[in-house]
Amino acid sequence: MSPSYPSVQREGSPVPPPAPARAPPRRLGGTFLAGSGGRLLPAAVPFGYFGAAVLFQAWAWVALAFGAPAWADGPGGLGWPLAALHAVTLGVLACSAMGASLQMLPVATRQPLVRAGLAGWPGLLLVPGTLGITLGMGLARPLWLAAGAGVAGVALAGWGVLLALNLRGAHGMPGVVLHGWGALGALVLLLVSAGALVALWLGVPPWGRTSGRALHLAAGVFGVMGLLVLGLSTILLPMFAIGPVPAERVQLAGGAAGALAVALAAIAAFLPGTPALGLRAAALTCGVLALALHLRTMRRTLREGLRKDLGGTGTLLQVAWAAAACTLALGAVVVALDALDAAALAGPEGAGSPAGGGSEAGRTAGRLFVVAAVAGWLLTFLIGVLHRILPFLAAMHAARGQRRGPTPSMLTLEPALALHRRAHLAALALLLLGTALRSAPVLWAAAAAGLAGALAFAAFFAVLCRRLVHEQRSGG
Repeated sequence: MSPSYPSVQREGSPVPPPAPARAPPRRLGGTFLAGSGGRLLPAAVPFGYFGAAVLFQAWAWVALAFGAPAWADGPGGLGWPLAALHAVTLGVLACSAMGASLQMLPVATRQPLVRAGLAGWPGLLLVPGTLGITLGMGLARPLWLAAGAGVAGVALAGWGVLLALNLRGAHGMPGVVLHGWGALGALVLLLVSAGALVALWLGVPPWGRTSGRALHLAAGVFGVMGLLVLGLSTILLPMFAIGPVPAERVQLAGGAAGALAVALAAIAAFLPGTPALGLRAAALTCGVLALALHLRTMRRTLREGLRKDLGGTGTLLQVAWAAAACTLALGAVVVALDALDAAALAGPEGAGSPAGGGSEAGRTAGRLFVVAAVAGWLLTFLIGVLHRILPFLAAMHAARGQRRGPTPSMLTLEPALALHRRAHLAALALLLLGTALRSAPVLWAAAAAGLAGALAFAAFFAVLCRRLVHEQRSGG
């Protein structure tokens, strides 16, 4: 074989084309978990938050059963329907958001949680505060409500400070960080609007009831929880599917659109008539853009992921995304009905309402809007995530200090999760139907199905915790 020599480019000969540049390697979800054992909080902290969410889920369905006739009649104001709503938003969603954000963000950003020793105390305040709020609402005791709101407000503010300290030192993941800062900005508006509504129920309102409710809805449901769901999804879904992490520019665009939607809706809360309608329509448009970008990236992650089938979690996520789209569609219906009311000289108060103006159709559409957003989108999404993340997190804790820890499936009571999933979907369908028909018996059926599912989820959680403790004590 003759030796090979490096080729020499002769003068006048064509220059060979450059070699094609290699595409940058795909970032797969879950790679940030490498070496994350040292960034785990003590198991009692996140599982304490999630355990509170489990209990409040059952309490929410019980409160709905108490308030079914009032919800069907739709008078509004203090009562068990409002208590059920806040048992979900504060007791289930906020508790879970605290546990997930304080645990997952330090793991994802590869840094220990700042002031980790204080991570558990917001939950110790939020639980009694939420109990005081829901009982004060259900029993129409404004002083109980005010006391609970004060305690819960301190808890939410403390969580916000811890989250801000972690976001300030985060490296990378700019899309998640943007969603986090947007949620913190909305948290400030949420606390302000909550204080105004409590003052209203105590008889010293700083501004009108309609403005307070509109700001509270925009800041709490879509600002704090909505932006956190969109942001944390870019961590959780790629991890579940072992799929590509969404491009940072798409994350940033979606986060900016979502934050702008919340800001426009918040401003609209204080404007009358036509200006409010215009800003609410603009907020819906931004919300559609944020959801479209989010769904586009999530579909790509699931399509290209190494794990194609997410099982029951995948089903719940698909339902949640469909409910998010229905929420925006119902929001457009509410705005259109309010515009018709304004054109018919129904007055600026109706035109500025976030949940339907003076017509009965508008009020029904407004209630469906709230159900689709809270129970259909946020709660269903959270259930789907908890079904998968709780066993995964428990397995990570059980594996600490062991050569080979248990798998998530070894810690999971799968029949309980299957029952919870089916019961929740049945309860959601009945809740939407009962709200549309204004039927107390259908709402009672929804509460019964939801409570059965919540009890099944409680059984799953209890078994998970028992198996985790057993693994930690036995050392594998």
